[in-house]
Amino acid sequence: MDATQVLIAGAGPVGMTLALALSRQGVKVRIVDKSSSRTDKSKALVMWPRTLELFDIEGCVKSFLDAGMQGRRVRIVSDGKTLLQANFDLAKSSFPYALMIPQSETERVLEDQLASRGVHVERNTELQSFVDDGDAVTARLLGQGGNVEEVHVAYLAGCDGAHSVVRKGIGAEFTGSSEPSGWILADLMLDGDVAPDEIVIIWTRHGVLAIFPIVGGRYRVIADVPADEGDALEPLALDRVQKVLEERGPGGLRAHDPFWLSRFRINERKVHDYTKGRCFLVGDAAHIHSPAGGQGMNTGMQDAFNLAWKLALAVNGQAGSKLLATYSQERSAIGDQVLRNASVLTHVATVGNPFLQKLRNVAVGALGDLSIVQQRLVDQLAELDLSYHHSDLGAPHNSVAHRLPKGNRVPDVGVTSQGAATRLYAVLRSGRFVLLTIGTEATEVPVALHEWVIAATAAPGGVFEEGLVYLIRPDSYLVGSATVAGVPDLLASLQPFTTSGRGT
Repeated sequence: MDATQVLIAGAGPVGMTLALALSRQGVKVRIVDKSSSRTDKSKALVMWPRTLELFDIEGCVKSFLDAGMQGRRVRIVSDGKTLLQANFDLAKSSFPYALMIPQSETERVLEDQLASRGVHVERNTELQSFVDDGDAVTARLLGQGGNVEEVHVAYLAGCDGAHSVVRKGIGAEFTGSSEPSGWILADLMLDGDVAPDEIVIIWTRHGVLAIFPIVGGRYRVIADVPADEGDALEPLALDRVQKVLEERGPGGLRAHDPFWLSRFRINERKVHDYTKGRCFLVGDAAHIHSPAGGQGMNTGMQDAFNLAWKLALAVNGQAGSKLLATYSQERSAIGDQVLRNASVLTHVATVGNPFLQKLRNVAVGALGDLSIVQQRLVDQLAELDLSYHHSDLGAPHNSVAHRLPKGNRVPDVGVTSQGAATRLYAVLRSGRFVLLTIGTEATEVPVALHEWVIAATAAPGGVFEEGLVYLIRPDSYLVGSATVAGVPDLLASLQPFTTSGRGT
């Protein structure tokens, strides 16, 4: 086998996130992409709090924060009246905002971070085919000048988008449908009464209009249009965007200096299994859906984080196939949930029947002032409500904690580990599980699990209850909780996933 342990096909945000997370754990990766350069378009525009938390665990979140700007709220408006306003500071996170950052900047930051770790994207290099023989993957790469290379790796990750070579190669069915409406998208400068720190969604009898702030004083405008217009081949004209603004906007908006004008149709498709043998599907290779909620790139990046720590343990000989199988189990369920949520948001926004429009507006207007509704919307957008309650990688007994169910995301907190004061997310950078004891001295980790688990302590407060012990995964989701007396059983839940357990 070659020195490379994991080959990553596709160097968009998802592929580079996977490469970054793997390289931090010492995994030898190659990342290839058939394009000659990273994107210069804004494309995916938002990083939500949960994604920022995971980059915090990676130790590089500041680079993204420096390249973006903070969106503070989302408003839904109809007939000049605010039906619902949700402030992102409701997010119970160290990053209580939507980070508005163009994909071109996201890719630049990721490429710089990879380069600092000695990993360079191999551009003009295309994965043509591959064979998984059960012991390794042999991949055929077509490089510049027609040069063909055959590489042998332990694992192959398909981060190669909606037309994935890896997905087709493993024979995964990409089931779903196309939405009937068309859409236009414009990134440009806007003059007029538009806030620089909020996302505004305007429901009108003509259709929906969404306006997003972008760094540099730019804005993104998205609107639904007839299907034939979404399919049209001719370039989108600035005059058409201006007409939509005048028809649906608050009045007085003038669009100028466009950076990017585009048309698109919404496809909702997903594979059932994200894994086959030694091959994995990540991001758009596994799921595509409506851009409503801005979840696509974030969900793909979170796929990558989920897979990375598991692959690292497997590559390093500490875990077997049973742990790797939890990637598809967990992320396919999340993909189903995100796809459903995005579809609902799209259908609610684009309802065409005048009576149903009025009913929708009355309902949202009546519920929009409720704090529980605002909190739920923020948690859904921020992806803080996603969990792995039904994962096989969880304590088989019911966890004893009342405030933090197993499978839930664990927030960052100050801890003490190995005699030093630090943060939980900083300890998780080791790629190990954290056994966190609350309000008393750290619980000892058995020698057999030292490569998997590190001990820490924290003071009671927030979701953490005094006298309990929490077992937290490297991606900061809770495996389970127990009293001190129940810790042996809690740790025993990991045994089937280790190479010394039954799941090799």
